[in-house]
Formats: sequence, C-alpha cells, structure tokens
Amino acid sequence: MEFFRIKKDIPFMRHALIFNVISALTFVAAVFFLVHKGLHLSVEFKGGTVMEVKYPKAANLEGIRNTLIGMGYEEPGVTSFDTARDVMIRLPVEKDVSAANTSLRVFDALCKAENGSTKSVDKVTEKGEHIVKNACIDAAGNESVDLQKVEFVGPQVGEELAQNGLNALVMVIIGVMIYLAIRFEWKYAVSAIFANLHDVVIILGFFAYFQWEFSLTVLAAILAVLGYSVNESVVIFDRIRENFRKQRKASVQEVIDSAITSTISRTIITHGCTQMMVLSMLFFGGQALHYFAVALTIGICFGIYSSVFVAAAIAMWLGVKREDLIKPVKEKDETDGAVV
Repeated sequence: MEFFRIKKDIPFMRHALIFNVISALTFVAAVFFLVHKGLHLSVEFKGGTVMEVKYPKAANLEGIRNTLIGMGYEEPGVTSFDTARDVMIRLPVEKDVSAANTSLRVFDALCKAENGSTKSVDKVTEKGEHIVKNACIDAAGNESVDLQKVEFVGPQVGEELAQNGLNALVMVIIGVMIYLAIRFEWKYAVSAIFANLHDVVIILGFFAYFQWEFSLTVLAAILAVLGYSVNESVVIFDRIRENFRKQRKASVQEVIDSAITSTISRTIITHGCTQMMVLSMLFFGGQALHYFAVALTIGICFGIYSSVFVAAAIAMWLGVKREDLIKPVKEKDETDGAVV
C-alpha cells in the first residue's frame, strides 16, 4: 500500500556524512549530559515509600499530585490501579525521616484536602482479627480516605532493578545483532546496532538534560524503541537486497538511495499511525503515561533518522556489496557430463 510514489530517487547517501557528523555531535552531547547530570531515577530504582490509598469515589489524581507538590515533593508518582478509586503514591527517600512518619504526614495532608481529620479506628480484617489503623473521617463521620498499605523500597532493591534493566537491554542488543547477522550479513548487523544504540543514548540524554523521571515504564519504552528501530532497518535492508537483484548495473550508493526512496510512503504510513497513538497517550494519558509517551516519541523520530542516515550509511562505509547478499551463480563447466 502506497499513498504516493516518488519517481526520481532522492540522493540520501550524498548527504550522509553531514548528517552523521550532526548525529555524532548529538550522541556526544547525550553522553556528556548522562555523565555530568545523570538520570533522575524514580522510586523503583533509588528506593522510597510506596503508599496505597482508597477513595470512596473516583480519585482526583491531579488534586492529589498538587497536594504532594505543596508538601515539597517535586515529582511525586501518583497513579491509579485496579479501580479508579485506588491510588498508588510513590515518594522518594527523605533523610532522617522513616517511611512510617512519611506515610502518616502524607496521609494527614490528603485527609485535610478532603476536609476530613485523621483518627485511629478499630477494624476487623477478613480473618476476623482486630487492628487499629489510621483513617480519614469527614464531618459526617464517614470514612473518606482509607490507607490500604505502606511499603518501603530499599536502595538494594532499586539497584537490583537497575541491574536487571541493564541486563535486559544488553540481551536485546545481542539478540538483535545475532538475528541481523543470520538474516543479512555482519556489516548490516553492526550498522543496525550502531543505529539502535544511537537512539537509546539520545533518549537517555534527553531524560538526563531535562531531568525527567526515569522509571520502569520509561525503560519499557526504550526496549520498545529498540525493536521498533530494528524493524525500520530490516525493511530498508530487505529493499536493498531486492534492489541488488534488480539493479545489476547500479552502484551501491544508487541502490541504497533507491531502497530508501521506495520505502518513504510505507514509513510515513507506519510511523504516522504509530505516532498518532503515542501522541494520544502523551496528551490524554495523564501523568502515568506521560514520560512513557515522551520516550516513544523521541525514539520514533530518531528511529526513522537513524535507519536512513546512520544504519544505511554505516553499511555503505563498511563496504557492503552485491555479493554480501546475493551469492554469485557458478557457471557450469562445459566438461561436466561429457563421456570420456
């Protein structure tokens, strides 16, 4: 399916050096910000307090977030789970303040925001046990906010999650390289990996420069971008292999330009539709999906760029040729089958 067809090939590879110099400078800048500023890690990675509260009706997440910001928390994690009434709050570690004191102070602020007061009430669990817990009681004597659970995520757990995330990233890269080396040739595998790492580092550079919160959802977005970028590179490499069969007299640069030009319509359709879905998450998905959508948006834009100007250009500079993808046909010996 094509919306349009470009009759004359666009000379992408003629400008490959300029764009790769820009890409290299962007890559170096991203690495600099990662080293100089570092990532603003979320509670999952550096530890903190996790609270679960339940409201009698659908919770106002933005109101809860504003209450916590008013208490001095810069970027509190406030998300709904299970139902619209259940809210999970993630708070960073505070020096010289225990998780219990943090949860009590936050719960009291949430209770006051609902025009209630914190009181100790006697409750019966499902097992028939009597427990005393804090509850928010409004003016009518009804319970408005219920503190369900409080957990403390230690730094050791965060380090383990960070290590597991790094391992997942490395395994994906190794798997992609093996797949491309088997399907095409090692030069294509190397060029695609360079392009993918280029995308990942630039996304991390954006998060380091703007100090956006880096959470598990952002890590999931980066892994998705890896697969997405590889798919674009594979489509272009497939078209290059096809053009090598059709355009016998064309140079390598002409073959690559023709391959990229012929996939432009497909790229616009695929990435345009995907970006519309991502933008809907960005604008209407709320705070929970905001940085996930931001990472995907950056990854999609740079994924297109890297597949065209980084992956294809590096493959060309590595000396890719027709024989790398198409095995030459051996001519039959005239003496074969002759009777002596």
